[in-house]
Parts: sequence; structure tokens; C-alpha cells
Amino acid sequence: MASWFYASEGKQQGPYPEGQFRDLVAQGVVRPDTLVWTEGMAGWQKAAEIPGLIGGGAAPPMIPAGGPPVMGGGGYAGAGGGGSLKADFSLFGLLGRSIVFVIGMFLVIPAPWVTVWFYKWITSHIQVPSRPNLGFAGQPMDVWWALMGNGLLAYAGLIGVSAAPLLATILNAFLGWIVIRWIAANLTSNGERLPISFQGSAIGYVGWYLLLLISSITIIGWAWVLSFWMRWICRNIDGTRREIVFNASGWQILWRTVVFSLVSSLIIPIPWMLRWYGNWYVSQFALQPRGAMQA
Repeated sequence: MASWFYASEGKQQGPYPEGQFRDLVAQGVVRPDTLVWTEGMAGWQKAAEIPGLIGGGAAPPMIPAGGPPVMGGGGYAGAGGGGSLKADFSLFGLLGRSIVFVIGMFLVIPAPWVTVWFYKWITSHIQVPSRPNLGFAGQPMDVWWALMGNGLLAYAGLIGVSAAPLLATILNAFLGWIVIRWIAANLTSNGERLPISFQGSAIGYVGWYLLLLISSITIIGWAWVLSFWMRWICRNIDGTRREIVFNASGWQILWRTVVFSLVSSLIIPIPWMLRWYGNWYVSQFALQPRGAMQA
């Protein structure tokens, strides 16, 4: 059964099962001009625009998980389909914003503002199948303490306490877990928040973070750890009937990173290499019907 969401006073309400949602319609809570959304719709629409939702007509066309796209269904588009994400980062746009982001984090106080600014630009240049106009609605003061904490922890190794680097690493990973949950909760499509969330545990996230650092000792092992870590993150993103998958193997990450590092050492090619690597990395994330890997 479908799960429905509606917007009330600028806030997302839901999810509601099909039956409960229709009760809200009957009670007048969801009116003809109320914005509603369910998995499979390209964006939020007024309830009156959804065939059969208002007025007791035929039931609106629903798309079963893994089913074909419904054409002409009042804004429904390919919920059962999938495809890779795409990025169109500009040549100097990504480089310039990355530099400002790093400087802002290093200066600590500007960290919340440069982070939001950076994520808004990044998401606006990523195309997601059946999710038009991807965006980011997070605000600088949402998790300002976590973002500023990441910046402060960069100095932890300078205080001369032997346990500080390890404790700082664990705390930095925990703050990263806070940030990824914040990012997932603030992704938008056509200006409306998507009903997704990151459900991975803090312990799991910190564990992967530490494993990635330890694997760097092997010189090449980190690439495989990163590949599996990305898959773990994707498995823990909930809220839609399509799941996110990460397709890049450790070998693919490794050789591209080596090429990126070697060519970038020449300085001048950095903008081209950064765009090449960034566009490729985004394309390794894809959407598919849940359970497709087991089918």
C-alpha cells in the first residue's frame, strides 16, 4: 500500500497509509489545494490535481514497487524505474566552492554557513531519476555545533596529549554521523522535502570511519573499505520504495584516485580532474526498485 504525505503550514506531515490518508481527505484536513506527495510522483501537487483523490472518483493510479511507469497519471512518473544519478559540475565552480568550503571549515566560525552554501550548490547540480530540481533545505544553525566541531577537531593533534588524536577521530566520526542524518532529512525536490532519512547507527558509522583510516596503512585497501562503506550508507537510507545503491568497486575507486592525484600534481589540470572525478563519483549512485538485487 502507498504511503502519503501532505504539507500543512509549510511543514511535511506523514507518512500516512492509504486508508488513513483518505480519512484525512474525507475529514477536510487534506483539501483540494493541499500539496500532497507519494512515491512515484515527480513532485508535490495539489490534491485536486490527483485523479480520484478528491471527490470520490476512481482511485488514483498507483505504481507498484518494481512496476512499469504510469504515463499521463497526473504527475506520476516512473516510481518503479531506476537509473544512475548524474552531475553537471561546472569546471571552476566545483573547484572554487571546494576551496571556500575547506577554508570556511578551517576558520571554524564560518563552517555552518559555507557548508549550507556548498551543499545547496552541489545538490542543484545533481540530477536524480524522477526527482526534478534536487535541492537542499538545511539552515546554518540546524547543526551548527556539529559543523563547527568538525573544524575545531582539525586542531586536536596540536595540543600534545597522546590520547587526543584517537578521541578526536572518534568524535569527528560521530559528528559526521550527525551531519549525514541532517543532509538526508533536508534533501528536497521542487522545493519540498523528500521523505527520506538515514537510519544507520552511530556505532556503525564510527566503525566504518575508523576502518577506513586503519586500511590506509595498506596503501590500497582503503578503496575497498570506502566502496563497502558507501554501500552500507545506501542500505540505511529509508523513506522511499526505491533504494539507493552504490556501484563502484574498490578497484574503480583506486585507479581513478591514483590518476586524479598524479595528474593534479601538475597543478594546472586540477579543475578538469576535479570535475571528472566528481561527475564520475556521483554517477556511481543509482536508484532501483527495492529488492531488485535479490530478484
